Amino acid sequence: MKSPILLIIQREFITRVRKKTFLLMTLLAPLLLAAVMIVPGLLASMPEDDKSIIVLDEPSILVPEEGTSQFSLEYLNPNEFDLETGKTFLRESDKDALLYIPSGNGWDPDFIKNNILLFGKEDIGIDLQRFVERQLEEKINQQKLIRQGVDPEVVSQTKTKVTIKSFTMGEEGNEETSATPLKMGLGYIAGILIYFFIFFYAVQVMRGVIEEKTSRIVEVIISSVRPRQLMMGKILGIGLVGVVQFLIWVILSGTIYAVVSTFIYPEIFAQQVPAGPGSPDLSTVDQTNLFSMLNSINFPVVLSGFVFYFFGGYFLYSALFAALGSAIDQEADSQQFMLPVTAPMIIAITTAMNVIQDPNGPLAFWMSMIPLTSPISMMIRLPFGVPIWQIGLSALILVGTFFGVVALAGKIYRVGILMYGKKVTWKELYKWLKY
Repeated sequence: MKSPILLIIQREFITRVRKKTFLLMTLLAPLLLAAVMIVPGLLASMPEDDKSIIVLDEPSILVPEEGTSQFSLEYLNPNEFDLETGKTFLRESDKDALLYIPSGNGWDPDFIKNNILLFGKEDIGIDLQRFVERQLEEKINQQKLIRQGVDPEVVSQTKTKVTIKSFTMGEEGNEETSATPLKMGLGYIAGILIYFFIFFYAVQVMRGVIEEKTSRIVEVIISSVRPRQLMMGKILGIGLVGVVQFLIWVILSGTIYAVVSTFIYPEIFAQQVPAGPGSPDLSTVDQTNLFSMLNSINFPVVLSGFVFYFFGGYFLYSALFAALGSAIDQEADSQQFMLPVTAPMIIAITTAMNVIQDPNGPLAFWMSMIPLTSPISMMIRLPFGVPIWQIGLSALILVGTFFGVVALAGKIYRVGILMYGKKVTWKELYKWLKY
């Protein structure tokens, strides 16, 4: 005869995977994720409309700048046009914008830079505004240097771009190429995945408890199993559903991305995406250095840590949400209890960048020790390398807290699961813990 917990796990799993919502979420989520990865590339590869700009340049700063393939410049004679006639010319023409550069009283760069105007027939795009700003900043700086008797070409030649090759020195004296950007991305993505998994499926546990309670099915089930067995079976069953769904998402997303990037739009994925501020420019990283950077990350520790904190965080929060679901009759009543329960996860996410910037600092250490935040914070730290004693201590605290929370949640669950029509308060929950 099967264990009661195994029967509950089987029931939860089969019931949920047969729901249409499960099938829709399982199939649509990878498509949405693939769209998020592919659509920006498609949009970026689409040719942009050329913008034609009329320039009324009184101090002749831009003349004879010709513009670019995206932004063409056409100059008006300052002796024949002023600002108002320039606006009229724009309205009557097929041009897109008017750039007005005043001269003021003499050639005053401070006056000019604060009084430049850009008019558009439609809202001015950020690309157009940045193009104009870059061009004017460069030209005004050049004119200021010339008026100070400095050759702009000499200043340009003195500018130096410094490239630093950083290394991490191991305890055994070995030197490894620093892979901070890769570690940042890996840790942050892993932390975000754990956050969403915990939040989404722990809430499913609460909703499942509320559904069974309101439909009175729980009264039949509780006659055959103990309340704590029912709670643990529900947590494990929904967790198993989550694991299956997550694995399907990973496989389908990877397959869709591989097919699209290889056979459908290979030219888009072959394009180099410019690196943003703080991002590594992988175009400058040769294959040898890239392999060295990857080797500097202890992937067995990262992967095993991900699995442990993935499940550890889920089990801990699911026990809390199961107790919460047993204490209320409908989901709307859960709002007063939700914030205190979810606040630690929110804090862990909001402090993620602080942990990334200083993964061995005091904030990162304590956030990875507190059991309600450690699944996210420790996961963010792992790619950077964490002393084994800290990982062991964090895991021990998390496991110990889980058993403690299960014991307390079981008391609340045992009382609340058969209680109807009563508004529960924190004070009432505290009383239940004493039963």
